[in-house]
Amino acid sequence: MSFEGYLEKLDVGALSPEQQERLKQFKIKTRIDNEKYLRSHPEVETLISDFLREVFNKRPADIPEFAADYFNNPNLHEAVPGNTEME
Repeated sequence: MSFEGYLEKLDVGALSPEQQERLKQFKIKTRIDNEKYLRSHPEVETLISDFLREVFNKRPADIPEFAADYFNNPNLHEAVPGNTEME
């Protein structure tokens, strides 16, 4: 799939100024809400950091399969270092 020339095909004026402003505000609110959620759940960063460390150490050929195995591990809460926040 080639994206060459893709930007020229976009209809930049498809949204009215009001719609663009609402979209901008929605994006800002979504980012704030996501940040609040992540700050209240530090275990997410622990999980993602450990997953990435495992990916870089093992360099699996099939990343989706590796991720499925990693996150479906019933003992994941025990395997992740620094899991004091996870329960």
